[in-house]
Amino acid sequence: MAWRLRPWHASLGKREVKAPKVYLRDTGLLHSLLGITDQNNLLSHPQCGASWEGFALGEVIRHTEAQRDEWYFWALHSGAALDFLLVRGAQRLGFEVKLTRSPKVTASLRTAQQALALDHLYLLCHAPEQTTPWPLAQGITAVPLQTLASVVP
Repeated sequence: MAWRLRPWHASLGKREVKAPKVYLRDTGLLHSLLGITDQNNLLSHPQCGASWEGFALGEVIRHTEAQRDEWYFWALHSGAALDFLLVRGAQRLGFEVKLTRSPKVTASLRTAQQALALDHLYLLCHAPEQTTPWPLAQGITAVPLQTLASVVP
């Protein structure tokens, strides 16, 4: 039900966040605890993005079949961050979650991509039905959450 995500330490000589993050993977339970009763309440609630992020984490875990010890998050105190980092052997995949239909590459994503030497970065978004993943930049792909299975190894 709850998922504790450990921070990744890249030893960059920068101040990295070292406290773990906790997600409730059961968004129905989260919504109940927050008093969210319908979609309109959810979309206007300040925790809507956190709910979407927790839901996305559950989907990524399910599709990758990765183990708990393969998942991390990464953040610097200066603001650069990556929601999820999957480390499998020598492979490093990054996942950033945005509750938007038209995601953009940010300076924070570029920093994470370079600092963590990511093999690929997936920007998970809320795009309309039937939308297929599309490239945003070299090594970065926008992926509608409902099509995650088509691109994630």
